[in-house]
Amino acid sequence: MNVIEIMNNLEAKHPGEKEYLQAVHEVLESIEDIYNENPQYEAAKIIERLVEPDRILTFRVSWMDDAGNVQVNLGHRVQFNNAIGPYKGGLRLHPSVNISILKFLGFEQIFKNALTTLPMGGGKGGSDFNPKGKSDAEIMRFCQAFMLELWRVIGPSTDVPAGDIGTGGREIGFMYGMYKKLQMENSGVLTGKGLNWGGSLIRPEATGFGAVYFADDMLKVNNDTFKGKIVTVSGFGNVAWGVALKVLELGGKVITISGPDGYIYDEAGLDAEKIDYLLELRASNNDIVSPYVDEFPEAKFFAGKKPWEVPCDIAMPSAIQNELNGEDAEILLKNGVKYVVEVSNMGCTPEAIDVFHNNKTPFAPGKAANAGGVAVSGLEMTQNAMKINWTNEEVDAKLLQIMSSIHIACEKYGKQEDGYINYVKGANIAGFIKVADTMLDLGVI
Repeated sequence: MNVIEIMNNLEAKHPGEKEYLQAVHEVLESIEDIYNENPQYEAAKIIERLVEPDRILTFRVSWMDDAGNVQVNLGHRVQFNNAIGPYKGGLRLHPSVNISILKFLGFEQIFKNALTTLPMGGGKGGSDFNPKGKSDAEIMRFCQAFMLELWRVIGPSTDVPAGDIGTGGREIGFMYGMYKKLQMENSGVLTGKGLNWGGSLIRPEATGFGAVYFADDMLKVNNDTFKGKIVTVSGFGNVAWGVALKVLELGGKVITISGPDGYIYDEAGLDAEKIDYLLELRASNNDIVSPYVDEFPEAKFFAGKKPWEVPCDIAMPSAIQNELNGEDAEILLKNGVKYVVEVSNMGCTPEAIDVFHNNKTPFAPGKAANAGGVAVSGLEMTQNAMKINWTNEEVDAKLLQIMSSIHIACEKYGKQEDGYINYVKGANIAGFIKVADTMLDLGVI
């Protein structure tokens, strides 16, 4: 495999798709050696087949706002690879959504899902619809119009979408209601459902919980624990909420959250009351964190800034892709950061990752650390198929076991001679081998 040649070909075919190209390049660099040691991969052109989605569906979404005006958005579903199971990946509702971002997310999802050991392929979807400032009625009409097109290509054994940025339990409910009406069946076709109609316990918290479980294993490798650790977190949605809950439970202290408007610094740390308040912020649909200081005046708000300037032991970017750059990484190291755990998808730029690796700072990539969300989605699919509901304790125990197995796989393939664990390399190789070997078994299709 010649990484430069493959990337040049991809850039020629997909110009301007920077997020997608960045994600592919990172994986190819990690797996180059293992790929070239196995000529059967080259003979079957596994890479050439793996880096292109099976298909992409793009459609118009027309809906009416509360004022009676017709609005038009674009909807997409990228079905990337289903070698090991149905396409699985979230639906993102955000103005930034485009094909490049969805292809990057779908590509990452292939390896993330493979790492969970559950039978799920990789996919992603969404729309440039902005839920911010919309009424519940407007969101319902959009979601119904969106599903009016999407339902044709999804199903419990075909493609199982989930929530993502902008898509929480409310949006999944509206989409599932329309799917059920159109398909005339109750099935586990969407995950992140409400507990009353097929959802799983711990699903809203799962991404954050799983990331902290993975981080805890990282600390254990270094004979360390969360107890007394200062943690900086970005974002304020379900992911940051789940992180804060589990960090508090393990004895650490989360001192920041952030939004598009800036970040909150709460030196006292987020306690149970403050963590509950994050749900109110999310439900407000305003996508800002500044109201936090009105509720908790002892905290400080820094407009237009990122939380990575705050000294901490553990940094956990939990908002959006490329939110932590090389300069941020240098500041974190200068301020004494000991561990960095990427909870958002591709939350760190390549330059930031290089800084952490060059300084031997333990760094966990999103495809490993944030796999808890899709893992519990997979457990939700299992519960739906078996027509049962597991208890909170049962789901949490399974999540803990899955995250531990992911850490073991990353350590197996990422441990270097000097003892440093390159989690990026380990996660990419472990996920790739499972998918590539399956593709070989299934033939050229």
